[in-house]
Amino acid sequence: MNKLLGLAALAVISLGQSLTVQAADVSFSVGQTAESTMTYRLGLQSNWDASWWQTSVGRITGYWDGAYTYWDGDETSSNHSLSFAPVFVYEFAGESIKPYIEIGVGVAAFSSTEVESNELGSSFQFEDRIGLGLRFAGGQEVGIRAIHYSNGGLQKPNDGIESYAVHYRMPL
Repeated sequence: MNKLLGLAALAVISLGQSLTVQAADVSFSVGQTAESTMTYRLGLQSNWDASWWQTSVGRITGYWDGAYTYWDGDETSSNHSLSFAPVFVYEFAGESIKPYIEIGVGVAAFSSTEVESNELGSSFQFEDRIGLGLRFAGGQEVGIRAIHYSNGGLQKPNDGIESYAVHYRMPL
């Protein structure tokens, strides 16, 4: 488990190193699970220099996301996780405000295999997300997202867990 957390930390640090060369954003989110555990997430994002299927309606683009999440439960359910994911975004056209939807699948490493009454089965988890929000002309963003963690059936048990959050993103 410690090796996995070390590798995940290395991936996040590597992302941070590459972000110093190009534009980076930082995000903060606060969320909650179905069993009322609060989640606090701090992330770094790096936008892709690519755009596909650009029309008058919008375009597809994306970003890399590396994050640390603290799961604030009772003594037996508090946890920490590091995650890394590519995220695809459909950004609708707009002048000063651009609505968007996002979807991504990445990986995460948890410090414990138990969160609330959920047995994750392993520290390694897949991170699936879907969200929507608004991007503003200055590069700031607000939105909501749902993130599901599961080991994909690689180990038993595989209860998984979800977090539903609001987030704020701003350029560094």
